Amino acid sequence: MHPCEDVGVAGTENNYDMARKRKSIGGRFNTVTSCISMTLVLLLLGTVVFCTLVAHDFSKKMKENFMVEVLLSDDIPNRDLIALQTELRKKPYARLVGYLSKEKGTKEMAEALQNGPVDFEGFNPIPAEFEIYLKADYANLDSLKRYEPELRKNPYVVDVVYPRDAMESAGYYLPLLGLVMVVIAVLLLVISFALINNTIRMSVYARRMTIHSMKLAGAKWSFIRRPFVLRAMGIGLIAAIIAGGLLGLGIWQLKVLDNVVSSLISPLTITITLSVVFCCGLLLTMCCSWLSVNRFLRMKGDEVMTK
Repeated sequence: MHPCEDVGVAGTENNYDMARKRKSIGGRFNTVTSCISMTLVLLLLGTVVFCTLVAHDFSKKMKENFMVEVLLSDDIPNRDLIALQTELRKKPYARLVGYLSKEKGTKEMAEALQNGPVDFEGFNPIPAEFEIYLKADYANLDSLKRYEPELRKNPYVVDVVYPRDAMESAGYYLPLLGLVMVVIAVLLLVISFALINNTIRMSVYARRMTIHSMKLAGAKWSFIRRPFVLRAMGIGLIAAIIAGGLLGLGIWQLKVLDNVVSSLISPLTITITLSVVFCCGLLLTMCCSWLSVNRFLRMKGDEVMTK
């Protein structure tokens, strides 16, 4: 063979190797970029879901701290006292029913006033009472207005007292806060889908000619889609693991640094947050990859070249 021919063949092989290396490096770069983009999107989505769940738990705990005081007459017999307590514990709105005697109520008032024992000159106007802590679903004015007449019908019930203003404010602001958080979560989910879809579409776009060649060779659409979908789900899984790990670390730091916030973070909240991150990481990437590949599969030859 002529020496010039050897040089030409070697040059062609070198160019082919360089092109293959550039393609390999470009593919890895696109994979890393896609993984980073998805991780950031899933991290933001998980943060919003976590905040929404914590806000819901805060609302529930706040409502469960509302207390209804059932003030009792001084001449209530012990038998009727026990019967009334048993009846109150069976009520659907009662989460916890406690009894506060006249003596204990007087002692608590003295401690609140910080001036020692209270002397009422032989008469103690502080009545005994039942303290009813409400279930979250019943901690609103509408429910209490429904059940309050039943409590007042008892001849030994002097009065029924509960924080009307606080319940009214909670009934207005807490649902509004919950609605805002849900709207933000839904909007972010839509934005996440758009960003992930754009990231995957760019990755698929780089291999549009391969898709078209496989289609011309007679390959089925499902056969062409499969590697793209699996690759996208693999990237989504890696991104979900990284985002879930970062979220878990952040939640652990919150539990360690703030006892108040720690009481609002339940195992269910953590489970739901991480589940949403993993499900979105897999399902969104699968759907976006499916749609992106189908888009190029529907294109004709001239459309593939011009896109």
